Amino acid sequence: MKMQYINGVWRHSVSGKTYSVYNPATGEVIEEVARGGKEDGHLAIDAAQNALPLWAKKTAKERSMYLKTVADKLREQIEDLAAIITTEMGKPVAEAKGEVNLAADYLEWYAEEGKRIYGDTIPASSETKRIIVLRQPVGVVGAITPWNFPIAMLARKIAPALAAGCTVVLKPAEATPLTAIEVMKIFHEVGLPKGVLNLVHGDAAPIGDAMMERQEVRKITFTGSTKVGKELAAKASATMKKISMELGGHAPFIIFEDADLERAAEGVIASKFRNAGQTCICTNRIYVQKTIAERFSDILVTKMKNLVVGNGLYPEVTIGPLINEAAVAKTEEHIQDAIQKGAKVIYGGKKPAGEEYDNGHFYEPTVLLHATHEMKIATEETFGPVAPIFEFETEKEALHFANDTSYGLAAYFYTKDISRVFRMSEGLEYGIIGINDPVPTTEQAPFGGVKESGVGREGGKYGLEDYLEYKFLSLELDL
Repeated sequence: MKMQYINGVWRHSVSGKTYSVYNPATGEVIEEVARGGKEDGHLAIDAAQNALPLWAKKTAKERSMYLKTVADKLREQIEDLAAIITTEMGKPVAEAKGEVNLAADYLEWYAEEGKRIYGDTIPASSETKRIIVLRQPVGVVGAITPWNFPIAMLARKIAPALAAGCTVVLKPAEATPLTAIEVMKIFHEVGLPKGVLNLVHGDAAPIGDAMMERQEVRKITFTGSTKVGKELAAKASATMKKISMELGGHAPFIIFEDADLERAAEGVIASKFRNAGQTCICTNRIYVQKTIAERFSDILVTKMKNLVVGNGLYPEVTIGPLINEAAVAKTEEHIQDAIQKGAKVIYGGKKPAGEEYDNGHFYEPTVLLHATHEMKIATEETFGPVAPIFEFETEKEALHFANDTSYGLAAYFYTKDISRVFRMSEGLEYGIIGINDPVPTTEQAPFGGVKESGVGREGGKYGLEDYLEYKFLSLELDL
């Protein structure tokens, strides 16, 4: 049975309750873990608050060494960590290895970026005054991470927080606590001071309430749905906590008639079907210029025949299971709604048959033609392996369709026209834009959305901002 990590000690939940973690590919129980609750959250916050003064006083170089060492150990243990990720959430093991490397990259990046937290000296308006601006850690951070990237999202939040001198209470997704537990083991092994990093897993609502109620928690960082993000933001306002939130997305993928169609089809597959379509920045709507729509669809379907659905632990598998049966049901609902409103399935469109699929949450990668904006799939985030193809005629029309949503996380377009690159990039209302690039995420760039897709940015120098406060010092001298 797996425990929580609070104040440098592995411990059971206060209630003594446990819950089961399931393999979505087989339906089997992987492990029993402690079911934490509100009391556990308070204990973790106490530990983080007590550890804050000493951790904040450490030099940037001292904090950097912990992050670098953990990054090295993640890479050393990549095989084992990837297997855990695949077992508890389903993604193919090759993708899981890529995620472990990305997590290590975030830790390594912030190990260095934390050394560049600079203040300022500002010319004063009086000859007897001196003005200094300090940058100091915001305080205790409550970090809530999702199941679809159980190590990368954890690292993207922990790394800048620790680099800035903050302490952390981490709440991973209930479905995927095992990866977080392994990461805590590594931090413990390298000697991170007790209380600096704490792990509470279990019931999301009461643990979240503990974070929201406590004045000591000065910042909340959350990745998840827009609905939950709004609820957390409202609760955080009671104590005026800083918030950074990466929320839902509904990414358009626009293909112009001058694009390299082979490359664009490969880009759709990389964006749409990575993690079985279970990413916040994955393609949701494919807009293809009418003159090339039929040709592009044929190319896409031909390439999709190379995709293999199955248990992600098998090396030949490229599409793993969905996280649970509710995700399968939502995927089916969106497809059936689209069919009833005129869409045509030209590839996939059903659960795969066979004994190896019977106990898992699998769905075939699917392509829909003749998608329209009256369909649920045009406005709701599917989070499944379904690619609906819409048609457009002009660039202006494509831009209008792409922006006609409350989301604004990621968008993609393919073209060879450099002038169009700038027109579209400046016109798209999204925080991340991939131009002939279906996988833009990288540790040195700002990741986040606009509109209802989030607040703040993670990654690069920008990711440190929300973990720091400005302090203005005005000094009157006796001259």
